[in-house]
Amino acid sequence: MKFGKVDSIKGIDFSLPEIPPATLVILAKYKEEHSSFQVYVGGARWAKSELKGFYPPKTKDELTYYSTQFNAIEMNGTFYSSPQKEQILTWKKKTPSDFKFYPKIPQSISHYSRLLNVKEKLWTFLDAITLFEEQLGMAFLQMHDNYKPKDFERLKGFVEDFPKGYPLAIEIRNEEWFQNDSIFNEYADLLEQNFITNVIVDTPGRRDILHMRLTTPHLFVRFVSAYDPVDYTRLDAWIERIKVFKEEGLQSVNFFIHQGLQGEEELYATYFVEKLNQVLGLNVRIPTKNRDGLLF
Repeated sequence: MKFGKVDSIKGIDFSLPEIPPATLVILAKYKEEHSSFQVYVGGARWAKSELKGFYPPKTKDELTYYSTQFNAIEMNGTFYSSPQKEQILTWKKKTPSDFKFYPKIPQSISHYSRLLNVKEKLWTFLDAITLFEEQLGMAFLQMHDNYKPKDFERLKGFVEDFPKGYPLAIEIRNEEWFQNDSIFNEYADLLEQNFITNVIVDTPGRRDILHMRLTTPHLFVRFVSAYDPVDYTRLDAWIERIKVFKEEGLQSVNFFIHQGLQGEEELYATYFVEKLNQVLGLNVRIPTKNRDGLLF
């Protein structure tokens, strides 16, 4: 993910902001529910070109292997074109039943059409991803960097018309959404009223998007590596925050780590899942990075 990328991390405050009172109010509504707590951790792509060194030599199918290591995938590939139904069924067949797909809504809807007259395109996309059935985690809509609050009514129309029954998360990026509390609160209230999850992005160059404003009892985080040991401290902070959220009523964690593996970099997801399992008493499968054909 190039969004929020910086040439140097010097001087960046990587600490997590305080939890807004509105988030605690949301979670309190679900605190007494006895639903199971679910955690899904993954990357953004499963292609070997993005994860050099992750796959053992002579890996026959990248997705099949990936799904033995992670239990989720953020599907950035569907951003470029809506998937065919046959492709959905193929992906589903290659993965275990507890594996979740998080397909990104195509750019033809979010970026090119900017949510105008997109009903047919949206239904084509939703009709396809329905075939994931129980393996559909959550679709997510990512708006263009230049999509501003002046077009709030258009976004509101899209949200209110979005078919119920399809889990959805939304990520807004333009700075203007976060510079005015009333604007951001109006946006968050819209998502809350329609049970749509507010995406949190933790990336070095855009700390404003690290807003901590939940609109459902589901946490959706896109974590962008700084390619520096500070990433371990950042992940530690997230584990402690997730612990607090869980105590307050959080029902699920959907956490995607954007990290390319071009050489001998450590796999941050391994560290994250191991520690999360330990702190919360979970049994999420732990990804391991291949080294010379061996797993560690």
